[in-house]
Amino acid sequence: GEAVVVVDADTSNPDVMQNYEKEIPCEGINLDDADGWIRLVNLCDENADKTVIVNTAARNNQGVGAYGVTLSGTLDELKRRLVTLWVVNRQRDSLELLQDFLEAIPNSTVHVVKNGYFGADEKFELYNGSKTRKSIEGRGGKSLLFPDMADRVSDDLYSKRLSIRKALADMPIGNRAELKRWLTQVDGVFSAVVPNG
Repeated sequence: GEAVVVVDADTSNPDVMQNYEKEIPCEGINLDDADGWIRLVNLCDENADKTVIVNTAARNNQGVGAYGVTLSGTLDELKRRLVTLWVVNRQRDSLELLQDFLEAIPNSTVHVVKNGYFGADEKFELYNGSKTRKSIEGRGGKSLLFPDMADRVSDDLYSKRLSIRKALADMPIGNRAELKRWLTQVDGVFSAVVPNG
C-alpha cells in the first residue's frame, strides 16, 4: 500500500489514532487553533513523500473557517492537492457544515460520502435533491454511499480499539467474513475517487 501519515484532529475522541498508532505513523493535532494548522502544514511538508490523512471532529467548522486558509494557501508550495471526503447523514446540519467548508477551502476536491448507517441511498433525499450536490458534482466531486457494517463488527472495532488489520487477524470467523464483505464494498465505493484502488 501507499505510505501514509494519519492526523487525528478529534481531540475529544481521537479514536482513529488510538486504533492505528501501533501500525502507522499518527499524530494528534488540534485544528481549533492557529498553532494546530501551522503544525499540519509543517507535517505535510515533512512528509512530502506520504499521503496525509486527516480525521477531523464534526465540530471542526469553526477551526476551518478561521484557519483553513493556512492550509489552502500553501497547497501549491507543498505541491499537494487537497481531497476531502465529507461524510453526511440525512440531516440538514451536515449539509450546512459542508457549505461552510466549501466557502472556507474552495480549492479542495470534495467528495460527499453518505453514511449508509442512516439508510439506503434514496433515504438521503435532502442531499440528493440539493443544490449542494449539484455544486459538488459540477466541480468534479462524487456523491458516494458508504456501506453499512453489521453492528457486532463495528461495535468490536470501536470498543476494542481494533485496526482493520488486527480485526482481520483476531475476530471470530463470522465477524471476519462480515468485515471482508464490507471491505469489498468499500473498495468498490472508493475506487471512483482513490487512485489505484
